[in-house]
Amino acid sequence: MHFELLVEEPSAEKVLENLLPRIITGEHSYRIITFQGKMDMLKHLPSRLKGYKRWINSETKIIVLIDRDRDDCYQLKKKLEQIAMKAELITKSSAERGHPFDVLNRIAIEELEAWFFGDPNAVHSAYPKVSSKFSQKAAYRNPDNISGGTWETLERILKSAGYFKTGIKKIEAAHEISRFMNPLVNRSKSFQVFWEGITSCINLSPLKKDKKL
Repeated sequence: MHFELLVEEPSAEKVLENLLPRIITGEHSYRIITFQGKMDMLKHLPSRLKGYKRWINSETKIIVLIDRDRDDCYQLKKKLEQIAMKAELITKSSAERGHPFDVLNRIAIEELEAWFFGDPNAVHSAYPKVSSKFSQKAAYRNPDNISGGTWETLERILKSAGYFKTGIKKIEAAHEISRFMNPLVNRSKSFQVFWEGITSCINLSPLKKDKKL
């Protein structure tokens, strides 16, 4: 199986570069295509998918990963589904259960940084002065429901611990934290849905993955 992963920004690319080699190995392969932000991605996604239509086969899966930000999740997903439909590609959501599909649309709620809050030990391992117990606070218990923006919240936590005093470097932080992420324990629901979508494509049950992940 070959995966074409479309992401909206370089920080998402860094995360996937650290996580994907843990399951996409051997006969499987992948490529990450990075856009210059969400608007750029939505602008160029139609032509990109039409291009895929000309050459993909049953052994290729296209995975679109985009931040919800403050958009309505239902409407954003609907937009992604419609773009794929106009390109004459079958999405997982539109395919009959158990039938093949071309495109897997996934949304990080509300931003990619929620995935980091889903694994507080990874944040602590990357930045040891941040206590791994910060996630016990009520405001952080549901990673996908952190108010005020997950990016801003992560920056505030790192700054208070003495890191990034002049402002967080998103690409650097994404790379460092994702190096320590354990997909099997991540509490972010949007991350779980994303990860399970990939593992299901290669017939790899999450319960059978290497426990060292």
